[in-house]
Amino acid sequence: MLGVSVHAADIQDRDGAHDLLRRARRRFPFVERIFADGGYQGPKMAKTVAATECWKIEIVKRSDLHRFVVLPKRWIVERTFAWISRNRRLMRDFERYTRTVAAFVRLAMVRIMLKRLTRSTQCSRI
Repeated sequence: MLGVSVHAADIQDRDGAHDLLRRARRRFPFVERIFADGGYQGPKMAKTVAATECWKIEIVKRSDLHRFVVLPKRWIVERTFAWISRNRRLMRDFERYTRTVAAFVRLAMVRIMLKRLTRSTQCSRI
């Protein structure tokens, strides 16, 4: 996870992505490609990504087939949302301030990453 942006429901995700991408660009200059779903298409998002001069955005589109198909890049995001939702404070929108929700998302990701890191080190000790 490179960043968190929590905003009111009346703001489109692609409009809120501008600030998140600007902040992430300063913190992670080595990132070259961003994967996004179809909701992030459009001239405003293209302009934001073009302003970074180094990033390439790849839109992961849904399958045109009328059956369920797992899309690897999209699955990573959906799986991460499911992991975050396992935390009691993030199951529902109980918080009053968006910065509180963002802090709990960061805490949830720290917990997830620590769990994954310690699992890999425990296996290598044996």
